[in-house]
Amino acid sequence: MRFDLTDMRLFLSVVESGSLTQGARAMHLALASASERIAGMEDVLGAPLLERNRRGVRTTAAGDALVRHARSILGQVEQMRGDLRTYATGLKGRVRLLSNTSANAIFLPPQLCASLAAHPDLSIDLEERRSVDIVQSLLDRRADLGVVADSADLGTLQMHLIASDQLVVVVGAAHRLARQADVAFADVLGEPIVGMADTALESYLGERASRLGRQLDYRIRLRSVENVAMYVEAGIGISILSDVVAKTLQRAVVILPLAEAWGARRLYLCARDFSALTAHANLLAQHLLRAAGR
Repeated sequence: MRFDLTDMRLFLSVVESGSLTQGARAMHLALASASERIAGMEDVLGAPLLERNRRGVRTTAAGDALVRHARSILGQVEQMRGDLRTYATGLKGRVRLLSNTSANAIFLPPQLCASLAAHPDLSIDLEERRSVDIVQSLLDRRADLGVVADSADLGTLQMHLIASDQLVVVVGAAHRLARQADVAFADVLGEPIVGMADTALESYLGERASRLGRQLDYRIRLRSVENVAMYVEAGIGISILSDVVAKTLQRAVVILPLAEAWGARRLYLCARDFSALTAHANLLAQHLLRAAGR
């Protein structure tokens, strides 16, 4: 089956316009040439792709399938062009790095800043994701490096320990939990929550709550850690944060460890195969490992 990019672009143009004539015009092709290309695709496939009628054309079941694949293939081609275009503008290496909430909040920012400053030819696509999603992305080769918590099954990934992390409960000084040595997650579930919006940690805690047949009672979700602390200090609710993040707060709040064993986490720098990394991905990995003292 040999469809070239022009064939696929023409087919999508015809489908989107609903007209072979309009599709051909959009592709700057003669109607006869466009018709011949579509017929050739149908001959190769052995099934009709379009149904012709007075109002124009519409896709068959085979045509619908081709639409999905053509859009996916052309999207990947555009992504490839975008990646390769960076070489023409002096950005010689682009690394896709995924991180969980804790590492993205404290550990990574100064290290990535230093690495980018030292290497002008390096570019980094950084995205915050849940640890379990990061693992899958690395296994599927959709990312170069990932920083994950050991709460996720790391499977066959290669890993290096770079930091430790403890989840803590942050409460106001007058809160009834403030005098405890630690806080059980079940007690957290009975309290109104001030959460961090759109974070991997939010998703992770939601999963833990669902295992108990419960859900977190969010009164509000905020994007700033300092704002979270302000609301907790005011008695709006309590929060769960990474210990390293909580220690930066400048508010009258009490920080208590989460009692569950899963609250103590280790953070790993992971890759599918460190020896197979691109030169720039390896450079970034080595910088992060040195910063962690590894």
